[in-house]
Amino acid sequence: MTSAVESIEATGVPGLDEAGRALLFTEARTANAFADTPVSDEELAGIWELTRWAPTSANLQPLRVTFVRTPEGKERLLPLMAEGNRVKTASAPVTAILAVDSRFHEHAPTLLPIRPQMKDVLEADESLRTTMGQFNAPLQAGYFILAIRAQGLVAGPMAGFDAAAIDAEFYPDGRWKSVLVVNIGHPGENPWFDRLPRLDPADVVRWA
Repeated sequence: MTSAVESIEATGVPGLDEAGRALLFTEARTANAFADTPVSDEELAGIWELTRWAPTSANLQPLRVTFVRTPEGKERLLPLMAEGNRVKTASAPVTAILAVDSRFHEHAPTLLPIRPQMKDVLEADESLRTTMGQFNAPLQAGYFILAIRAQGLVAGPMAGFDAAAIDAEFYPDGRWKSVLVVNIGHPGENPWFDRLPRLDPADVVRWA
């Protein structure tokens, strides 16, 4: 049986059709209201399964996820969200706290077996370790949002939260630091704001 990798090597990388592009990009919207339809363990596992395959620097994958879905978990989280984000967070069946692991380099021998010494390099250089984490965790957060859409769900990413308070409540050992909070579910009543404009390519794209 020919593997997907072998097929790509033989024929080139296939592109998404218009429906796939619309699902992930052109027609996708940030959800602000959610139905009470449950999101299953399998769907949540599928989100991470897609996210973890996308590239990061040296394959070191510093992003960590906490899926908040119990009433008790939501009670802990809601007061720490910006006031304008509390109602939609309460309506979402699942809310993911995305965080960077400050000790992500400990997994270097597993994730980068061709250079296991990266663990010691990053252990000795906190500045480099911090820079890599601050770059790659948000990069993975973008992949995470696309993975939610690929699972047939909608995402509501939010930067409006008290990061220090969330870290104290959910990560008291100080190792993980929150970078983004994302509501996950199916769209509820009037879930979208009007589509906002995007910059013209002439304003942002250069050719050399």
